[in-house]
Amino acid sequence: MPSAGLTARRAVQLAALLALAVFYTAQLAGALLPNVPVFVTASLAGLALDIYLTHRQPGLLALLGKVRFDVTTRQLLRDMLIVIGLVRIPDVPPDIERPLTLLLLVAYGAHFLCQAVAQLVRRSRTLPVVTRNIDTSGLRLTKAPPRLLARQPSRRLLRFSIPGTLGLTLTAGLSVDVWGIVGVTITLLLSLGSAFYLGTWLLSGKRRVNDERVLAWLDSWLADYQPTVGMYFSGGTSSAYQANMWLSTLASVRGRPIVVLRERFMVQKIDATDVPVVCIPKVADLMRLEHSSVRVLLHPANSGKTSQVLRIPTIKHAFTNHGESDKLSSCNPYAKAYDEVWVAGPAARERYQLAEVGVADADVVEVGRPQLAPIERWSGAPTGEWLTVLYAPTWEGWDGKPGNTSIIEAGENIVARLLADERVRLVYKPHPMTGSVDPRAGAADARVRAMIAEANTRRAESAGAAAAAPAETGARALEQAEHELEALTAASFGRGADEMERMLTQGVPEHGRAQRVDAALRAWEDAFWGSLPAWEHQVVTGPRPGIYACFNRADVLVSDVSSVISDYLSSEKPYAVANTSGMSEEAFREVFPTVRAGVVVSPDAREIPGLLEAVRDPARDGFVEARAQLKTHLLGPSDPPSLARFDQAVQDLAAEAEARNARFERREAEIPGQRELDADTGEELESPVGDGEGLDPTASGAESEDAMTG
Repeated sequence: MPSAGLTARRAVQLAALLALAVFYTAQLAGALLPNVPVFVTASLAGLALDIYLTHRQPGLLALLGKVRFDVTTRQLLRDMLIVIGLVRIPDVPPDIERPLTLLLLVAYGAHFLCQAVAQLVRRSRTLPVVTRNIDTSGLRLTKAPPRLLARQPSRRLLRFSIPGTLGLTLTAGLSVDVWGIVGVTITLLLSLGSAFYLGTWLLSGKRRVNDERVLAWLDSWLADYQPTVGMYFSGGTSSAYQANMWLSTLASVRGRPIVVLRERFMVQKIDATDVPVVCIPKVADLMRLEHSSVRVLLHPANSGKTSQVLRIPTIKHAFTNHGESDKLSSCNPYAKAYDEVWVAGPAARERYQLAEVGVADADVVEVGRPQLAPIERWSGAPTGEWLTVLYAPTWEGWDGKPGNTSIIEAGENIVARLLADERVRLVYKPHPMTGSVDPRAGAADARVRAMIAEANTRRAESAGAAAAAPAETGARALEQAEHELEALTAASFGRGADEMERMLTQGVPEHGRAQRVDAALRAWEDAFWGSLPAWEHQVVTGPRPGIYACFNRADVLVSDVSSVISDYLSSEKPYAVANTSGMSEEAFREVFPTVRAGVVVSPDAREIPGLLEAVRDPARDGFVEARAQLKTHLLGPSDPPSLARFDQAVQDLAAEAEARNARFERREAEIPGQRELDADTGEELESPVGDGEGLDPTASGAESEDAMTG
């Protein structure tokens, strides 16, 4: 069943929709009867409701827009009914109707003029590249125009319509024509003035340099910075975590790192980092990296746009993935397109061979999982009053195979068994994509949340006021930590900033900012957990606190076959894996290596009480040594450290790229027709690398981006 918050939101939207219909009906009735009080009240109430919707109900506005009943249509209908009312109300002077109607049409023309100028301004401020952590002073960037004028046409129309609507309704109510003329004239002047003001951003003083100069600046910056290793990422709004988990590792390797993105919105989704970030949306511009000093690109995820950058021959590409799962389906055949596939340990190497997706064993490199360093090691049985259990089911996946997620068949049973233990504190952290493919998963997730809310209500009644003071103290500490973290991570640009203004503001960061942000994040996490009652079950969603922070708070994990298990194993804490695949426990353990050192939970979750007793009493835990051995099998040896192995893999692959490029230069020099004579000396000159047939960046970008993706 839907959550209480969702139900309340839908109720508000339905009430607003009904009120909108009532106001239009009353406005029409008041105009036709005519009934001046009803007419005036309905006209003003309809405008006030529309203003409320633009600020508080964007979901309802999006739905109305899909049926072509957007803000412009609604306001136009409202004004048309006002004109009808002016015609029908007998006390309104008849000679005022025509000039008011004409003036109203001119006001709409001014609105559309302002909208056209705003569109031109937005296009003029869209650059071929977007950056962070880079000095862009050479690009002559400027601050953005007011957001209301440039990027909020709906709010602008409604706010500018207020004087006109007030004036027209006063004319209808008082039968005085001057009010309507003054009100509509003010509306007209507001739109015209805004159009002229926005037009100043099209003049040379505020207009940016052209695309050619921006791309020339990018080439110059690449030549000055001389990046050597980069992370390439393309994805949707919910996938930024896949790149964020590699930021600290990228910043720690030898050389000069860079982050290369393809979607403009992703620039602000990337976590705080000192590494330069460059977004290059067009494939033709992306090919400029061929002539840069970048020798290695790391890929934490596959995407349709990955094939575009793989065409650059001067760069070696390594697939690092964003987690390792036992599922053979996680060994994507796309991986064979990379020069190397970097995995944590021997288990993943074996998995690729079993999957038979075309990845040669020689191309698999074991580098460990360097980003797991923040996960704390197991220190034995819990000593506190509460046993913290983390239930972190994965999502249902694209392939529809049973057993991908436990939330559908076993989620409610697992949670019910955990909630039945009065000494358990449950932390529920579902995958952010839960329910995106199978609606049953979303429905089960909602039911689990409802169960947790009900259990918390019962515990709160028994806890009484005793926990109020600690909770209030923790809330103040969390607010202070939140403020400190936001001060470090939030830029100084205003709410109306566009991507150009953000580029201007988010220049070269202060030295060591990333370390300060990391420390502030750790402090925020401590404050977050400290602000919560120790007895209260939690549903954790969103980017903070992260999954690793939940690992450190948990005494035991219950999850599915996913990378969550592999990562959690670095702590060597007890864990359990839900088996909803239909396989026997023996077959389940045989097929999925990550299960071999944990408890297997069946769909009815009858194993949960035994799991909890084994966590409380390590003498009953028969998997201690197995977890240590499996950790090495999954994540590789602890010596040398994972970060050292990762860094060495980067240097080795970069050396291969340099050797390949040197060989190519020699071969190109031997091809007839690849030399030309110097005009002064008559000696032969070598063509630069990449100017040969098939390597021309212009030719590379000649195809459309859609064709490249296909």
